[in-house]
Amino acid sequence: MDELLAKLNQYDVVYEIIEHTKQIHSAQEGAEYFGIDIGQTAPTLIMKTDKGYYAVIICGDYGRVDLEAMKALLNVEQLRLAKPNEVEQVTGSKIGSVALINSGLPTIIDKQLFRYDYVYGGTGVPQTTLKLPPDAIVQLNEIVGYLRADS
Repeated sequence: MDELLAKLNQYDVVYEIIEHTKQIHSAQEGAEYFGIDIGQTAPTLIMKTDKGYYAVIICGDYGRVDLEAMKALLNVEQLRLAKPNEVEQVTGSKIGSVALINSGLPTIIDKQLFRYDYVYGGTGVPQTTLKLPPDAIVQLNEIVGYLRADS
């Protein structure tokens, strides 16, 4: 978490780290716990492709990710969710705690997150949540594409 905090402070981002007593396992659980719209939750998925790994930050109300559309966006032949051990190897954190900010990992972000002033996602540490504006996610990640850019 030290690297995350250093980056947030380096770029003078408005953020809040929220500690909680239970681990949050889904967008629905997060929305209920924080009393927010499910769309404000921003899970980070790690995808493995034939060109390497990508982070995909989705809006909690997205539902199933369209893998075919994502293949086209990334211009890759193969695409799948990374296995738990791969997620840990690539991000240093377990599934369910992956940070919204992942230095050096190409990232795709769901444009629907920009409907909100603040979104909530992982810090890399269980039982903590990062609250920040969606623009900060773009500023602090290597964005290579957008999901639902035309919605």
